[in-house]
Amino acid sequence: MERIILGIDPGFSFTGYGVLKVSQGKTALLDCGYLRLPPQKHLSERVGIFHQFFTKKIEQYKPTGIALETSFLGKNAQTFLKLGYLRGILYLLANNHQMSIQEFAPREVKSMLTGFGGASKEQVARMVFMLFPQLQQLKESERNDLTDAVAITLCGLWYNNVVVLGSTRAS
Repeated sequence: MERIILGIDPGFSFTGYGVLKVSQGKTALLDCGYLRLPPQKHLSERVGIFHQFFTKKIEQYKPTGIALETSFLGKNAQTFLKLGYLRGILYLLANNHQMSIQEFAPREVKSMLTGFGGASKEQVARMVFMLFPQLQQLKESERNDLTDAVAITLCGLWYNNVVVLGSTRAS
């Protein structure tokens, strides 16, 4: 059975994403990157850009599920609230396209990737690079959003399944 997971690390500045496909026991990284939301745009425009971007990704790759990192209430409640808008968009897209949606806490992602829930971002990135060596060519500024998103995507793929990874990249 073929599964395609769209993993998303939502953020109002940068949203990282990854698309993984598993078919016949092989895993392929179909796409990954990040969406930069222009800070000078009004909130409604940024939410619209986010919606359009992920609608296109869903139409292009036809994922069977979405994996999403849960938000945590940090120092700024306004940021937490605004992230809720993006999460709402993803829930709506999942519903409209009959996809499952799974959420993973940051500690859960770290634990699934490294075996330790208190792992650093660098340790998670190292595991992602071991699984997908072609990502090591990323610029330093792109790494965190992108490797976090690929890690979340892997969690969505592994959840309730044991998957053998092959580090292929589809074009």
